[in-house]
Amino acid sequence: MDKDTKFALLVMGIPLLGVLYCAFILAVMLSSETARQHPIITGTIFVLAPSLISGTVWLRASFKARKQENLGL
Repeated sequence: MDKDTKFALLVMGIPLLGVLYCAFILAVMLSSETARQHPIITGTIFVLAPSLISGTVWLRASFKARKQENLGL
């Protein structure tokens, strides 16, 4: 898979994942009585989850790039 194909998948995949995540949130809110009774806690969890995941991915990629730079690769 070349760089252009990977980039196209990324450009098309991120909005699709966002729509799926919103549908998941909606499904949880509609099906769970607890989520409806505690909307602030539920909302906080759904806001922090993607932030923590993206931050982790970004930091791992940065550490990997820094390690390869230090090794001279």
